[in-house]
Amino acid sequence: MANALVAYVRLFQQGRVALAYPTVLARYGVAQVRDGRRVGAKMNIRDPLSLYCQRKKDVTVERLDLFDEEEDCWREAVVEDTRTAGVPDIVAFRMDFPAWLGTLTRRNRKIALKLAIAESTGRVACMFRVSPGRVAQLRREFAGSWKKFTGETPPDAIAVPE
Repeated sequence: MANALVAYVRLFQQGRVALAYPTVLARYGVAQVRDGRRVGAKMNIRDPLSLYCQRKKDVTVERLDLFDEEEDCWREAVVEDTRTAGVPDIVAFRMDFPAWLGTLTRRNRKIALKLAIAESTGRVACMFRVSPGRVAQLRREFAGSWKKFTGETPPDAIAVPE
C-alpha cells in the first residue's frame, strides 16, 4: 500500500494523475514489494535476515527444526554456543539432552523444549493452559532433574554458608 501511495504521489507531482488507476497502482506496489523494494524499510545488505541481503547475496535462511518421529511432529533444535563450549561438552549435551527428555512425561517434554528455546514463562503458560507460577515451578524441577541426570549437585543439596 505504501509503495502504491508513493507511486500515486509521484504521478500527482508529474501532473499525470489520469494514469493512476487502482489496479495499476496495486500491481505496481506488489511488484515492488516482491522485488524487495519497500517504502520506509532499510535495504541492509549486511543483515542476513533482510530479504534484500538474501536476494542480492544469495543467502538462505533456514529454520532449526527437527522431526520427532516418536511424537510425529516437528520440534525446535537447541542451539549451543560453540565459541564457549568445548567439543566434549557439546557431544555430551547432544547425547544427554534427548535421553533426559525421554525421562519426562510427554507434556513436560514439550514444556521443557519450549523453555529450552527461550520462550517466556508467560507465553509457555498460555500455550499449555497453566499458570505462570506453575511454569516457574516446572522450570526449577527441570533444572534439578537435569542436574541429577548429569550427576551434578542438585541446587537444594548445596551447602549454604551461614
